[in-house]
Amino acid sequence: MRAIRLVVFAAVFFTAALALANTAASAQDKLKLALGQRGNWDTAIAELGQSAGFFKKHGLELEILWTQGAGESQQAVISGSVDIGLAGTLAAFGAFQKGAPLRIIAAEATGAADFWYVRADSAVKSIKDLDGKTIAYSTNGASTHTLVLAFLKEGGTAGKPIATGGPAQTFTQVMSGQIDVGWSAPPFGLDAARDNRIRIIARAKDVAIGRDQTIRALVTTASVLVTRGDVLRRFMQGYRETIDWMYSSDDALKAYADFAKISFDLAKRVRDEFFPKSLISPDKVSGLDTLMQDGVTFKYLREPLSAAQVSEVVRIPAPLK
Repeated sequence: MRAIRLVVFAAVFFTAALALANTAASAQDKLKLALGQRGNWDTAIAELGQSAGFFKKHGLELEILWTQGAGESQQAVISGSVDIGLAGTLAAFGAFQKGAPLRIIAAEATGAADFWYVRADSAVKSIKDLDGKTIAYSTNGASTHTLVLAFLKEGGTAGKPIATGGPAQTFTQVMSGQIDVGWSAPPFGLDAARDNRIRIIARAKDVAIGRDQTIRALVTTASVLVTRGDVLRRFMQGYRETIDWMYSSDDALKAYADFAKISFDLAKRVRDEFFPKSLISPDKVSGLDTLMQDGVTFKYLREPLSAAQVSEVVRIPAPLK
């Protein structure tokens, strides 16, 4: 009888240990993300990669919070509400200089596809016509905010920047006459431009910061970097693999079209015409010298960050081997 009890105990113990091992093996590390502008090609990387299994492959489960812009996303990181967030690079540098524990773990956009537009019947033809008129950006500290400041500086005009939130809200405000110049990013607004309801008057690439500089970044905090460094490395590996897939597969275009609720043809146009792969390459923050100059000019920075400070704040994980 004692031998039977021992056999039964051993079987129960083995079953419980096996279940525990299976649970541990199948458990996914969770990361919370705050990303701006749901539906944009560049901000869709995490969503598409999760749906396609690239992050699960690296033992990760993502929870994504969508915001009205990088300013809101950065604040969610600083407050500890999320692990990773989208930030305007200059705003992230500025917050770091003021003592915020932000760290950049990826370049999110080098150059930008955003554009600015007016109603088709507007008398405004270019940024130079903006004296006394309003021009939209998403949220304070977002890359669209930086771009608007650059437009006004280079155009030599006294336009009034106004935070209007996402593309849909901005479009409503432009069409109702509340704002003179709106902002958008593909795919939103392309149909209205095609139908001559709006007229594009400026593009991000019209100013240097919208062409050659890393204008948006993914950020985390110093504490998350220390305590969850391995998780962040695996996240970045899944992020890189997702980008490769997005530029090599019609399946990725179909997934994006479904996510953004647009046609396959428009999805392909968004990728091929507006978002070269180099734009969303995550592994280098480009144009640092110019970013520092613009940071001071646009009052994000008191003075340029030193080389040591840049090394401290830019902490992009190396690819896994």
